[in-house]
Amino acid sequence: MKSITVVADDRVGLLADVSYILAKSRINIESITVEIVSGKAIIFMGLSDSKKGKDVLEAATYNVESDTLVVKVPPGEMEKLNAELSKNGVKVESSKVLAKDDKVEVVSLAVDKTKRASKVLQKYLITNEEGR
Repeated sequence: MKSITVVADDRVGLLADVSYILAKSRINIESITVEIVSGKAIIFMGLSDSKKGKDVLEAATYNVESDTLVVKVPPGEMEKLNAELSKNGVKVESSKVLAKDDKVEVVSLAVDKTKRASKVLQKYLITNEEGR
């Protein structure tokens, strides 16, 4: 099961909307975690068909991240995470701030060694199992 992350303005009915779009396309949500940071909903989902899910949600004008790790860190700690990844031989190919406030930043990272990066960043990862 591959995961995608949807980033949208938080609003009443957002999850119902996303669920409806996926159900209409016969895509099952197998796991889900939602974080709200600074008015943004970050919806991390494991789907039965992540590629099709990404395509139908993007067609509905949602911002969708896939093939990335999503981390939650205190402001100013990304330098520490990047150094730790580098020390462990992981190259960051891209980094995108999804949401932030004065207490936390949620960042999407594309890396060359996903499994190794997941181990290094374990305590910072937003995953569908944690439900943080």
